[in-house]
Amino acid sequence: MKKVQSFKYLIVGLSLILLGSCTDFLDIDPKNKIPGESVLSDPNGVKSFLADLYYGSPIEDFVYMPANGFNARGNTGSLTLAQYALEAIHSEWPKWNQFANDWWNKGYSLNRNINLFMTYIPKLDIAAEEKDALMGEAHFLRAYAYFGLAKRYGGVALVTEYQEYDPDTENLRIPRSTEKETWDFVIEECDKAIKLLPEDRSNPSEAKRRATKWTAYALKSRAALHAASIAKYWNKAPLEGEAVDKKYVGMDKSEADHYYQACIDASLAIINSQKFGLYKGHPSSIKEAITNYRALFSDPNIASEEAIFIKGYGAPGSRIAHDYDAWNNPNQNAEGYPHRGRTNPILELIDLYEDYTDPGHAAPIITTEDGVVSDNEGYRPEVSYRHFDSPEEIFKNKDARFFASITYPNSVWKGKTIVIQGGVIKPNGELMNTPGAYEHNGKTYYTYGAEFSQDYSGFDGKPNCTRTGFLMRKFLNENLTVTKELQSTTDFMDFRYAEILLNFAEAVVEKGETDSELLSMAKKLLNDLRKRAAHTTDVELTLDNILRERKVELAFENKGYWDLIRRRDFHLEFDNRRKMALVPMMDLRGEKPQYIFVRMYVPGTTPCTFQTHNYYRAIPGTSTNGLTQNPQY
Repeated sequence: MKKVQSFKYLIVGLSLILLGSCTDFLDIDPKNKIPGESVLSDPNGVKSFLADLYYGSPIEDFVYMPANGFNARGNTGSLTLAQYALEAIHSEWPKWNQFANDWWNKGYSLNRNINLFMTYIPKLDIAAEEKDALMGEAHFLRAYAYFGLAKRYGGVALVTEYQEYDPDTENLRIPRSTEKETWDFVIEECDKAIKLLPEDRSNPSEAKRRATKWTAYALKSRAALHAASIAKYWNKAPLEGEAVDKKYVGMDKSEADHYYQACIDASLAIINSQKFGLYKGHPSSIKEAITNYRALFSDPNIASEEAIFIKGYGAPGSRIAHDYDAWNNPNQNAEGYPHRGRTNPILELIDLYEDYTDPGHAAPIITTEDGVVSDNEGYRPEVSYRHFDSPEEIFKNKDARFFASITYPNSVWKGKTIVIQGGVIKPNGELMNTPGAYEHNGKTYYTYGAEFSQDYSGFDGKPNCTRTGFLMRKFLNENLTVTKELQSTTDFMDFRYAEILLNFAEAVVEKGETDSELLSMAKKLLNDLRKRAAHTTDVELTLDNILRERKVELAFENKGYWDLIRRRDFHLEFDNRRKMALVPMMDLRGEKPQYIFVRMYVPGTTPCTFQTHNYYRAIPGTSTNGLTQNPQY
């Protein structure tokens, strides 16, 4: 939602206990009151206050950077969730090995303001149905706030009433609830929102930017799937300690089906409403599927049938714009902006995109004549590599979503052919992979594919060039010229119909559903999603197919990180792991110059291991707030 106006609110009382420290923005007199009467008694004040609640909600969008929090802009020195997970690396910080992803203080500050808002809604001089709708919004926002807390900290203190300041801080101490109680609270808040929120909003500018009944169902679908996964897979990475003994973290496997059913029910409510669908779900060709999928993310407002909830942006140059285009354009499209090329998709993601000739299976990039795909040792002269006249040939028949989401060697962006090359193989088999030039048969070949840095986009080791062989294209606006910061106004789809279909299919399979009607529906919806990407062959409803489809369909949408968390796969995937690159090289050994590709570890990276205690974040201020700390902190 577009941020109308910013207020500074006094955060005292309970927040001093839960946060363990004082705030530094107490600029309102008297210092122990929030100016509720002056703000929430006026209709415009209510709108501004509500806008701030949306703005402060844990929407993981273009301006969420885990180490710096929500609504972070500019060069904040942190990575996106996609760069934390198995989707990309950050070209400037390839040696990343930490998992900061905290939201305690601001989460409780937001919750306090939501509780305050709830106390004033009954006092407003508006119709009863308008009060109900506002209360529904408040319940949705509170569910979202606690969802953001629960998935980071497990069981937390459930503060459901606005707390007045009390000098006796002992009266303000609220212990942690169990993780199960916390997830139940999130789902209960969603249910309250569902009962009170309208199905639609008459104002077109608010239709997708303020919560509706369907937004609350979508949050319930996502939250219930998260809770179900934790319960089912807790034993893949069990923890020990006081927080576990008191059930502040962890849930019993027997609870999983209850949450899977809640996900199924919420997802079915959206599906059966017939108010939503896949944007242009029946393309006539692969080319059309590529165009449609790209358009869906460069302007989600064209996809009213797919978008359920959008965070909007506007006003280039202001704090309600963002920098996604500036930071992620290829180096060759600098346009005067000094920073670009930062999100580099990794080979592990590229390998997942299917080949249309072999539906239902990942299609790893084959670089050698013997078809071995596990080779990660870099160039070796004795290996027989596949050769290509043009580098894009190796990606022939890849899923349309690959071409829509990824900038790859020799693809075109803003009218320029993107040059991504990491070396030259001399006629004697020697590799030239440092800056240089080589003369052969009257032609000069350059290490990175061009003589000058502004004419290539990869592998020179500088932050503006990809280290993996790929750049992110999804979300970027090909018609936008970026010469300075904060020029992007592309909106972000926080909830969309495709995610709901994937949630539903996963929950049906994970629950071990035996209802043939539900199984048939889940299979059809999974294949509907694939057909939107121009696949014509149905695949079976298996967990592997669902999870692969989820990774491909939702790439870079900040879901992959949480999938690793909730399914307890992070420590298995990141066990001394180095992410992978695909390096195109010009080979001069044959009768004619041709390209080869080399699979290798991303240059400049170091191994990364996820410790199991990082499934939960550390609670700040436990020495003063009396809360039980999470395991191993």
